[in-house]
Amino acid sequence: MLVNASRMLKLARDGHYAVGQFNINNLEWTKAVLTTAQELHSPVILGVSEGAAKYMTGFKTVAAMVRAMDESLGITVPVALHLDHGSYEGAKACIAAGFTSIMFDGSHFAFEENVSKTTELVNLAHDCGLSIEAEVGAIGGTEDGITADGEIADPEECAKIAALGVDFLAAGIGNIHGIYPKDWKGLHFDALERIHAATNHIPLVLHGGTGIPDEQIKKAIANGVSKINVNTDCQLVFAAATVDYCVAGKAAPDPDKKGFDPRKLLKPGYEAIKAKVKERMEVFGSIGKAQ
Repeated sequence: MLVNASRMLKLARDGHYAVGQFNINNLEWTKAVLTTAQELHSPVILGVSEGAAKYMTGFKTVAAMVRAMDESLGITVPVALHLDHGSYEGAKACIAAGFTSIMFDGSHFAFEENVSKTTELVNLAHDCGLSIEAEVGAIGGTEDGITADGEIADPEECAKIAALGVDFLAAGIGNIHGIYPKDWKGLHFDALERIHAATNHIPLVLHGGTGIPDEQIKKAIANGVSKINVNTDCQLVFAAATVDYCVAGKAAPDPDKKGFDPRKLLKPGYEAIKAKVKERMEVFGSIGKAQ
């Protein structure tokens, strides 16, 4: 069932587990995440970047697909359809399109402008029944063509953004998008503790969940992280499974086996995503926590 993400993340914070945000890129991705969440009785967040939405022909298409699939599959666990790293214009478009949650990433603006735009979007989102995530301290790596060095968020700035009424907050603690470099020094837990205290224990979000060691993931959850974003992990396993299928000759133009049929060609990647989502949910502790 489609809901905003506020309640599920408060329950995660108080229950000391995290809800996974798994980014979707097409029908197979969406179906894999939804069915796995239902099978494991886990709440889940479907993340949609502006680039992925454009690839899928727009926010309205994504919202219609997710709502129809949620109904057709008989999904009963809480599901939030969430804009990931949204622009000011993108956030407004997602509200109009029927998303249940948005992220406004104003971290690249001057802080005063981040505050101003976040304030407006908080009011608009809440008036429409959506939850909203904001960001302080740019997350490192590249997301939709925007590259940033990983920053450590200022706890005072985090507190000011949290006080605007956002439902959950992404704060940079050395995490990055994409594949982590070999010389990455790990998460800054001292910064996480200061941010958690300064924001009155608002649910915190860890972007760049792919590649962070499990023990650091669990420590982050113990220190206030209630939402963890996963995208690259699913892309990697989907690609590997599809390549293996093709290299094995299973997609060859055999009129009897018809392994080139997209329903067969994409199935290994679909199953690989399901396995990865299950693995991450086990680490996050969300299995059996749907309420």
